[in-house]
Amino acid sequence: MADLLERILAYAGPKGELVRRGDVPQRGGRYRIISVDDHLIETPDLFRDRMPARLRDRAPHLERDGHGNDWWVFEDERVPLLGSDALRGWEQGKGYLGPVHFDELHPAVYDADERVRHMDAAGIAAQLNFPSAPFGFAGRRFAAMKDRDLGLASVRAYNDWLLDAWVRPYPERFIACQLPWLGDPDLAADEIRRNAARGFTAVSFTENPERLGLPSLYSQDWDPFFRACEETGTVVNLHVGSSSETLVPSRDSTAAVLGVLFPVNAMAAAADWLFARIPVRFPEIRIALSEGGIGWVPMFIDRIEFMGRDLDYSADFGPLSPIDCLRRNFWFTVLSDPATMQLRHLVGVDRIMVETDYPHPDSTWPDSQEILARQFAGVPDDEVESMTFRNAAALYRHPLPEA
Repeated sequence: MADLLERILAYAGPKGELVRRGDVPQRGGRYRIISVDDHLIETPDLFRDRMPARLRDRAPHLERDGHGNDWWVFEDERVPLLGSDALRGWEQGKGYLGPVHFDELHPAVYDADERVRHMDAAGIAAQLNFPSAPFGFAGRRFAAMKDRDLGLASVRAYNDWLLDAWVRPYPERFIACQLPWLGDPDLAADEIRRNAARGFTAVSFTENPERLGLPSLYSQDWDPFFRACEETGTVVNLHVGSSSETLVPSRDSTAAVLGVLFPVNAMAAAADWLFARIPVRFPEIRIALSEGGIGWVPMFIDRIEFMGRDLDYSADFGPLSPIDCLRRNFWFTVLSDPATMQLRHLVGVDRIMVETDYPHPDSTWPDSQEILARQFAGVPDDEVESMTFRNAAALYRHPLPEA
């Protein structure tokens, strides 16, 4: 395993000329898309007016270094603003993965008005947005703060900003996904209930809290949090890399290795969450494996069935099998898994959702319609509609997009 941010910096190389992407004409397309995995970049004023007065001067903020790059400062920790979180905002081959400054970014990566224009260009009806890498996809920077009050206030300010700047101006275009307070499961549960009343339907949790120095999934310490998610119908999103680590076999593995193995992290998360018996204790909990793909799911099912020759699953799962729980409580996301589409019924057509991962290097944008057309060749229209928007709308209780 390797720290995701450190790997991105290692792969960045020298910084060349950055050229912002020009206007992107609307391509249209046959698919209505609700993308359940995209990202945004936080604006410098995020915390300015959203923190309690006594904490405002110590809130996270951007600082520019002597090389002209911006860094997010969390107490005494400095984390660079990364071009990898904004790559689709530059012309192809004219971007950069490593440290950048805010003024170099395309507005569509941090401004909802501009984002909607980019969404329209590719026929994307709605998005669910995760944070940028410096914050951690589950907000781990806040939990790492020494001042717990400051960390909790920062999480609350972040979620307020997401509502104010993104969701409320465009309620039909953005799904409200909050960051959790990882510092205390009971307080985290209170925040889930408070935010559910404000319109949040999802939370970006970590796929492996133990990697962040937090209680293990097997400890049951997180049960108050899971109970709150179950009671409020809040979807628990597990984004690859939200534990801060991703699978990289060797110290000198290339960037291609990191990308190719991304789905393996989702498989590992599914195994842990399943066999930690979280779906058994919370039978109505909804778990979405973000940016994990579906290619591994048939093999995962095969392995569970094969191991069942010698294992008595009933001791942990009762009358259900682990596969029953997988199909009842888990949802999966697809960027491009054309070969596995032939096995979609084994995965569950009602459990597959599409993503565009804008504006990351993996993103299908602006070619999302064309990539989906190749992926869904020969798939019946009703199944395509389920995977492109109906499953996501039902899971996240989001309005169905107009035709």
